[in-house]
Amino acid sequence: MPGLWSLRSFSLLAFLVAHAEISSPRSKNAHRCLRATEGHVSKNDIGTGSDFFGTVLADAADPRYAGGTPRDRGSGFGNDGGAAPGYGGYGGLGASRERYDIQGVVSDETPRGGARRITRSAGETRAEVLERRDASLETAQQPRAEFRRSGEDTRGGSGPHLDTSTFALSGDSAHNQAMVHRSGHNSSVILILTKLYDFNLGAVTESSLWRSVDYGSTYTKLNDKVGSRTVLSYLYVCPTNKRKIMMLSDPEVESAVLISSDEGASFEKHPISFYIQSLLFHPAQENWILAYSHDSKLYSSMDFGRKWMLVHDDVMPGRFYWAVMGLDREPDVVHIETRIAKGRARYVKCRAQRCAEANRQYLFPGHVDTNSLVVQDEYVFTQVTKSGRPSYYVSYMRESFEKMKLPKYCLPKDMHIISTDEKQVFAAVQEWNQNSTYSLYISDSPGVYFALSLENLRTSRGPTGNLLVDFYKVEGINGMYLANKIVDRHVKTFITYNKGQTWALLPAPDTDAAGNRCVLPFCSLHLHLEMSENPYTSGRISSKDSVPGIIVATGNIGPELSSSNLGMFITSDAGNSWRQIFKEEHNIWFLDNGGALLAVLHAPEPIRYLWISIDEGKKWNRHSFSLAPLFVDGVLMEPEAENHIITFFGHFSHRSEWQLIKIDYKDIFTRRCMDGDYQTWHLHNKGEPCVMGEKQIYMKRRPGNRCMLTQDYSRIYSSEPCLCRAYDFECDYGYERQPDSKCSPAFWFNSMIATQSCSTSQSFLNSTGYRKVLSNNCKEAGKNVFSPRRQACRLRPPQGLRLSTSQGELTAAVGTNVTFLVFLDDGDSLRTNIHLDFGDGIKITYSNLSRTNDGIKHVYRTTGIYRVTAYAENSRGSDSSSMFLHITSPLERVYLSAPMVAVRGKEANLTAVAWPDRSRTLTFFWWFQNSSEPVITLEGSVPHTFLTGGTNKVTVQVASGSGVVQDSKVITVTEFFKSLVLTFSPALDQHNPDIPEWREDVGRVLRTALSQVSGTPERQLQVALYPGLPTAAEVFILPDLHTHFQHSKKSFDALERISDALVNVLNQGLIQFELKADIRIVAHATQQTLAPLVDSNSFHSGSAMLMLLCVVFVGLAAFFIYKFKRKIPWVHAQAQDSHEKEPEVISTVGQNDSKSKVQISRFPSQNDLVDKELEARSRGGVGRHVERVITREFPNCTNV
Repeated sequence: MPGLWSLRSFSLLAFLVAHAEISSPRSKNAHRCLRATEGHVSKNDIGTGSDFFGTVLADAADPRYAGGTPRDRGSGFGNDGGAAPGYGGYGGLGASRERYDIQGVVSDETPRGGARRITRSAGETRAEVLERRDASLETAQQPRAEFRRSGEDTRGGSGPHLDTSTFALSGDSAHNQAMVHRSGHNSSVILILTKLYDFNLGAVTESSLWRSVDYGSTYTKLNDKVGSRTVLSYLYVCPTNKRKIMMLSDPEVESAVLISSDEGASFEKHPISFYIQSLLFHPAQENWILAYSHDSKLYSSMDFGRKWMLVHDDVMPGRFYWAVMGLDREPDVVHIETRIAKGRARYVKCRAQRCAEANRQYLFPGHVDTNSLVVQDEYVFTQVTKSGRPSYYVSYMRESFEKMKLPKYCLPKDMHIISTDEKQVFAAVQEWNQNSTYSLYISDSPGVYFALSLENLRTSRGPTGNLLVDFYKVEGINGMYLANKIVDRHVKTFITYNKGQTWALLPAPDTDAAGNRCVLPFCSLHLHLEMSENPYTSGRISSKDSVPGIIVATGNIGPELSSSNLGMFITSDAGNSWRQIFKEEHNIWFLDNGGALLAVLHAPEPIRYLWISIDEGKKWNRHSFSLAPLFVDGVLMEPEAENHIITFFGHFSHRSEWQLIKIDYKDIFTRRCMDGDYQTWHLHNKGEPCVMGEKQIYMKRRPGNRCMLTQDYSRIYSSEPCLCRAYDFECDYGYERQPDSKCSPAFWFNSMIATQSCSTSQSFLNSTGYRKVLSNNCKEAGKNVFSPRRQACRLRPPQGLRLSTSQGELTAAVGTNVTFLVFLDDGDSLRTNIHLDFGDGIKITYSNLSRTNDGIKHVYRTTGIYRVTAYAENSRGSDSSSMFLHITSPLERVYLSAPMVAVRGKEANLTAVAWPDRSRTLTFFWWFQNSSEPVITLEGSVPHTFLTGGTNKVTVQVASGSGVVQDSKVITVTEFFKSLVLTFSPALDQHNPDIPEWREDVGRVLRTALSQVSGTPERQLQVALYPGLPTAAEVFILPDLHTHFQHSKKSFDALERISDALVNVLNQGLIQFELKADIRIVAHATQQTLAPLVDSNSFHSGSAMLMLLCVVFVGLAAFFIYKFKRKIPWVHAQAQDSHEKEPEVISTVGQNDSKSKVQISRFPSQNDLVDKELEARSRGGVGRHVERVITREFPNCTNV
């Protein structure tokens, strides 16, 4: 089931390998560390054609990646394949936040080129591996002295030189992973954690911690400070105070955290009782941390990991969030998604150190989908799926949740939040008719009403299955975005300058590399928009706030985007014109606050040259940074720092140690920039000077000037608002852009219905079909035909009244809160009364609709189906809406009451009784023998005619809500039978627990006793005990299936003889059994019956005719006596006596019938039967044993 994801397009991709968990990026100031392996440098697998920067070099606390690696571009609703969120969205609701994740690539799962590794031999224990590791460490070489040299400029004449130095991490050549942290803010400290990860063991077997205090010129090994036998697995850094560092030891050796407050100069160790899987640092408080454990528990620490307290268990991975400053009242608030059942979760809000049940808040009414909670900036998102269709909900500024409204027939299958910047939601939505593409939708400020911006965005899947949407925000230019759209099966790049209101193809250079002309729309520039999955590689497209208007990207010129013949392209005027700067793909970084560009060839082979440009890519100077070619695993830099230092990480061969090359490039500049070193440029869109409603002039350094930029110089020189035009407005919700660029109502949208803003004021803004693009700064002058018009709320009759539950369900459990929501499409909600009848005799009235915004709660105390009715009225009219709500209670069990023996071809009643008996909304499924389809009834009884002799199994299933219980019985079907009713010694009642198992056991004992004493084969006897007290039973005497033939007198006579024999032994008290020590139970006969078959067989035709005539004669006589019984008193008295002597016949009554049910206690006791029989004898009535012919279904008293 999909969940909700957030993909902050301008954050970084959570790239997971060690754990395929779903991570959701945090809000801008929150920082997450996941326990996978992001932030690792892994030695490249050379010779396989892998990317030059195909492995991860991560700063453990780079503020750009505070919580995620590149391409963690947002959040989404749902389970996106169990993977991390990519750049795209609602496959699972995840939050796009700058997280600090140590999660990333573990590449090279096998040793490279015979690299020395400590691996475990067959039969060798982990302890032996560690001992051998320690022995190897003792013989390791001491750190080598640094090697210094100057890089020469081999192109463009005798230019400035780069000062370089190389340091090798001796003794760590076998280590295949590294985690790097540079404190930044002009700090000279760099920390490197190298590890040997054994893929056979699935664990880290050895590690080394290195520290530099001179910007990477030299490094010191710190293993002795942390403990020579301590194996470190992860390095975390506080994003708000990078002097604070936390490291985790391998939990298989010891479970502890090592804490430093002085950039690794000293450490203190604290044991912990759980296995940390991910961390989340507070956005403002440097000592507050949330830790997620491997067993789905969330812990909090308020002293930077020294002490931990359990917050909540059953927490979904990546679905916990610190408070957003300025929105949540208390800074220690946490937002949590907790699992309550498969696919179902709850949104819980509490304080980190006070999260007991009494202190928890459940802000969303009812359950949500798992992996669907996102807390991002001003928004909280979640998802609820009903009947296979997801619905998405949003809370803006921590107000009540509202359902997100997309165009009516969008029918989303999946949704991903791309961005929530500038109080607006960008969402990638997969519509019902899309399979591999998504459409871009943009919301209003509250994130409720969405309008289409661009269809058929190209998407792909990341290494862990996460969704990646080709959509990119250009940094430094407000409202400028790039997107790859599929047009007639071709991928083309489009650009917008007005936040998605209009899109156009990207103009290409006048000619391509081969000199061919490129003319729109047949030919254009197409770019790869993937951001880097490695924090220290550049990715395929780059832009920076510090250099607005400059974009560097990998792409090609032609009719569509290609994966071959790629080159590097640059624009200096915000995408209006482009130049090709390289014919091969390069990784490019911005240096000196964006004043210079660094390029490194993107190739699998080793290199020794880099390229630097100070004139926006017009001229490139080549510099050598290493004597020998280096396999580069990554580049570490701080672009905004004053030190102008770059560090290259890599190795000369697979057998060599890690090489760290420090490059100081400050000599390429001669001085700091002065006022005369800058020039201005005008932002425009194909000559149109008004972009996002204003004319903007930017300032930048003159290309080619060798001066260093200052961090505080202003990039925007001037800004002047423009008058609003159609270009500054997008189509409002319910309106669609037409070919003439006008917005017209969609066929499903009723533009005459006023908005619900009348529920809170006396006037409302009536949409003209347009809404101003958010963050557009145009100035409205005079009458504007696009802006909404304020109108007075006139009294209108209520129309479109709708009633539903908060979850949209039509069932609820008895005794639970049911929240009803009332909606009014049109009408004056301030002056409209709302009446709600809950259907159980309770009614409630509200003076206006605004009082029902949070829902109306009600508790039903009994089960049943209730008609709930909402009624709205004012002086202009009224409207009503009803729904039928099923209130159910869990079923405990069901008992099937069925005859043990039935006559073939004759109808028999089957009754099911469910507990608890207050259930009234039950569905009964009756399965007969080998039937493929059940008989479905709403009543607990059903008649059935058995057409096949022998044993027939009947099963009844009773469904109530989502619960189903069942019971089964085996019924013997025959042509005829006789039966005797038995009573027992009173002592049996005292030990009768009245459960089916006990009755079956007693019946089995009776059957055996009757067979042994009378000599009747057990196959011809069936014994059934009645439920209830006093205890009674019925013995069924069946024909011998091996000898009898239909309607033969011999068969009747055989049953008579068996019946007489049984009565004889019962009257003599010979049928008895021992219930317990000293407690013997004696069975007695009270009644016998015969159930013959009647057909047209010639053997019986004469007797059958005689019997029929007798019945007719007796019927006429009975009618005559009944007609004249008042004139013949003695006849009336005799009829009364005869009635007393007739056995009681009980008809079947369903559990919902209005007829009273006959209790088993109404059966006569043994003493009553004896008294009645003596009285009948004194009157000369019938004999001791009453015998009657069964000509219809067997009475209900035989049901067991």
